[in-house]
Amino acid sequence: MVKVTITQVAARAGVSIASASRALNGGTASVETIAKVRQAAADLGYVADATAQSLKRGRTFQLAYAVADIGNPVYVEMMTSIQEVIAASGYRLLLSSTGSSSSSVDVVRDLSRGYVDGLIISPLRVTEELLAALAAAPLPVVVLGRVPDDAGFDTVRADSLTAMRQVVDHLVEQSHRDLAFINGPIDTTPGAFRREGFAGALAAHPGVHAQSVSAADFTIAAGYDAALPLLRAADRPQAIIAANDLIGIGALRAAEDLGLSVPEDLAVTGIDDTPLASVVRPGLTSVDMGAADRGRVAAELLLARIADPQRAVHTVAIAPQLVVRGSTLRSATSPDEGEIVAIDEERVAG
Repeated sequence: MVKVTITQVAARAGVSIASASRALNGGTASVETIAKVRQAAADLGYVADATAQSLKRGRTFQLAYAVADIGNPVYVEMMTSIQEVIAASGYRLLLSSTGSSSSSVDVVRDLSRGYVDGLIISPLRVTEELLAALAAAPLPVVVLGRVPDDAGFDTVRADSLTAMRQVVDHLVEQSHRDLAFINGPIDTTPGAFRREGFAGALAAHPGVHAQSVSAADFTIAAGYDAALPLLRAADRPQAIIAANDLIGIGALRAAEDLGLSVPEDLAVTGIDDTPLASVVRPGLTSVDMGAADRGRVAAELLLARIADPQRAVHTVAIAPQLVVRGSTLRSATSPDEGEIVAIDEERVAG
């Protein structure tokens, strides 16, 4: 099918090409001219060239969102919030699944192709190569995650240290003194900070015995595989703290397959408070890391950076909230299932 050009529209309307362009693109033109040109465009089936219009405006009105795993419900929740914010400003969202750190670097370098006006990226691993690519990025970038304080770009952070303290404190309050932590890969940003948070939380409870293992990934299957040997051991822990909800659900499945009752024989907690945490039975006690808020703030920061490239760099930390459910409730004095405890709404910006 031959594409109709604006030259043909102008000829059919009996006006100049410049007049046709102004009429179709909101420029100065008489009411009569606008009516004739629009009717001609409709008659011919004219469709404006979006690429050409973007070049003229200096904007694509598209933003990119790059994450390690598009199937992870945390990233989906962030994406929903980002989409809501940017759509209100006339932007579309392009999604990219990076997986490895090298793919994250490629996504950042591809910004030079000009297919978007900015990028929100949530890298699983922050390498020197990625930091260099971000520093050299030709377009605005917002990072969802931890980067050095002097990195020079806007960031939105979760608080894994506080989250780990909340779950450890909660389990100790439930009289658990033998804990196991199932982390994800420790060479990742969440793995490193959640390990640090677990160690810090234990320091406040010197009488608690603890052990740590690392799952192969932040997935249900990896959580299941990591939990089985812990639960088969003679010194089985009283409680498992999982580095995210998916690992926690894997631990719940392992306990079920071994005939253990949760929470009577074993307590289990997760982190992220994804929708899955309230769907599984028993409901999974978890820490809401503010995924929706992180996505919303990241989108707001990116739009502000596009509007004013010279504005001061901002780092925003979203406070976590412990949500207690049936996987740790084993006493009449426990909070009701689904109750949010340890609420702290403070946000730190700088």
